[in-house]
Amino acid sequence: MTAAAQPARIYVYPILSITFVGTLGFSIVLPFLIFLVTRLGGNALIYGVMGATYSAFQLIGAPILGRWSDRFGRKRVLLLSQLGTLASWGIFLVALALPLTRMFDVDSPVLGQFTITVPLVVLFLARALDGITGGNVSVANAYLADITAEEDRAANFGKMAVASNLGFIFGPAIAAVLGATAFGEFPPVMAAFLISVVASFLIAFRLREQPPCVLRADPELANTRKIMGQEHKECFCMAATAQLSTGQILRLPGIALLLAIYFLVFLAFNFFYIAFPVYAVTDLGWELTDTGLYFSFMGLVMATVQGPVLKRASAIWSDQTLVLFGSLLLAASFGFFTSQTTWVIYAGTVLLAVGNGLMWPSLMAIISKTAGPDVQGAVQGLAGSAGAVASITGLLVGGLMFGALGGTVFVLSAAITTLVFLMAFAIKPSR
Repeated sequence: MTAAAQPARIYVYPILSITFVGTLGFSIVLPFLIFLVTRLGGNALIYGVMGATYSAFQLIGAPILGRWSDRFGRKRVLLLSQLGTLASWGIFLVALALPLTRMFDVDSPVLGQFTITVPLVVLFLARALDGITGGNVSVANAYLADITAEEDRAANFGKMAVASNLGFIFGPAIAAVLGATAFGEFPPVMAAFLISVVASFLIAFRLREQPPCVLRADPELANTRKIMGQEHKECFCMAATAQLSTGQILRLPGIALLLAIYFLVFLAFNFFYIAFPVYAVTDLGWELTDTGLYFSFMGLVMATVQGPVLKRASAIWSDQTLVLFGSLLLAASFGFFTSQTTWVIYAGTVLLAVGNGLMWPSLMAIISKTAGPDVQGAVQGLAGSAGAVASITGLLVGGLMFGALGGTVFVLSAAITTLVFLMAFAIKPSR
């Protein structure tokens, strides 16, 4: 390609479809996972530990995969990650086929009562494998940042969120239908396995690689346009970028604050995500169909907000303003979940979906702009690690605190999100 040639346009729809299919496969098991864990011997704490297992291994894998994506390309790392997810669903299916063999029992005033069984241990192995290769979200975000112009970042990250939330609409709905059959959890898990196969083919055959351009300065400025008769190109594509340590990344302007906000948002949501399914089953008496319809409703509202609503809002207000307003709505929403009245819970869900739909894509756009193109994967990988630490903490502590406090644990999510609202005032506007 000559210096004057224009690069071929890369469309966002392949990465959006990959995100949709991946989220669809993941969200299928959300409505019935609490039922499955308790049937295999676990309790609320074990449910939280299972979620934390994924996050703990993701903490190890996400930054490595992020750096690999900077050096070797986003597509290869996305494919590796998706194949890991595919293998994990295969192990999940094996766990369902195993007999319910008891290993040991626990009866503790702190940990509660539960039984560790062989299928439960195999489920933990499946979650660990999915976690260690689970850098697909951060790498997909980096890929989207690579192919997106500055002025389109908020809108495209909004589209990414819509694709994810569409998966959350259809996944729980499919689980509610398939899980109600006489075969129990097997059909939804098999569906998740097949969907992962589709996602792998999409990455392998539909996604174009976009090597990062790591030299942004025009060589003309150094008066070395011609050396030995050779023309310089406007952009040099190199196989690797400079590797920064975690400390160096955190010292980049604005990154530490943004990652702290990222961490706290994940922490608040994981208190909610561990507590609400257990709360719905134990206190509200919901069945699989109820939880499936609920998560589908949440995804529908989020997709609506992160599509046309966010597009209009981002044209009027800055990303920082949307983070402020969205986090304030989130803080207010969590208080609704202390109620045992269904319509109050759904009203809180609308507030939660609107707040998250405005705040999260805007926060991701700010992180992308602040990171810049050269260390995009490394920053996104570190953000994934921050999210993993928050997930581990939120799932473990949330599980324990739900056992002690019940629905009051949602107040902690409200307090944490209020802190996010206050911290967001310190975000420096990015151009």
